[in-house]
Amino acid sequence: MSPGYEGWEENPDASFNFLFGYMNRNWQEEIDVPVGPDNNIEPGGPDFGQPTHFLPRRNRFVFKVRVPKDWGEKELVWTLTMRGKAEKAYATLRLDSKVDDVVKASETGALGAGTSSPEVRANRPPVIRLDGDRHRTVKAGQPLPLVAWVTDDGVPKRRGQGGGGGSNTRARGSDEFAALFGTRNPAMIPPSRATVGKVVGLHLSWFVYRGAGSVKIDPPQVEVWEDTRTGANSPWAPLWTPPELPADGKWTATAIFNEPGTYVLCARADDGALVADEQVTVTVTR
Repeated sequence: MSPGYEGWEENPDASFNFLFGYMNRNWQEEIDVPVGPDNNIEPGGPDFGQPTHFLPRRNRFVFKVRVPKDWGEKELVWTLTMRGKAEKAYATLRLDSKVDDVVKASETGALGAGTSSPEVRANRPPVIRLDGDRHRTVKAGQPLPLVAWVTDDGVPKRRGQGGGGGSNTRARGSDEFAALFGTRNPAMIPPSRATVGKVVGLHLSWFVYRGAGSVKIDPPQVEVWEDTRTGANSPWAPLWTPPELPADGKWTATAIFNEPGTYVLCARADDGALVADEQVTVTVTR
């Protein structure tokens, strides 16, 4: 498990946000690391709102930590320790670490490297509003309704069937491949780029951000981690298509918790390039 520093952005009041993500090398195992000696951010921590439930593979721009405008040249360090091995991410205000929305869209695979246009630069993240209290209590095994309202500016435009290329790039050598093997099947064409590509299209996903117990969310949610396997319910997967949008912008789901404890669920509205997150803390009793 490796924490990652994605870069920094400046706020209107001249303060800064440090942006973090992580890499879980597993394809299936989800890992829990509580805040404390094995999951801490310093100085000033250990808890800066970082996740404690880690989804598989690469997860970019997962959370942000706000620091004051006079931060200067100091470091903020996120440390994750697994099986006795500590990995660290060092956040600083180095100029070459500055990011904006175009960089975020490019890094997550929605744009090709160096892509920009007036439309791309004008894109804004979706707006998400949750129904109900931000702190809720439910019994183990009892369904918890989850309702979110999402609006978006319609940028970028929804695209059809995927193929691991949110940038609409065509596979290098695909013509030669088709000539040799007689197929244009997207699943059989070699990858067109060295990094991930993402299919764009507005959708909403709930996922566990904190909490170690089993949680079942229904209907099955679009994955928020970079699952590039063919057939996965993931914008990074070949052949994936965005779900139909609810006419009224209302997204509904239910969560069932099998074990008592305190959990944080995150709702992520994703237009394919930019995301907006909102969280709900759930206390689960017997």
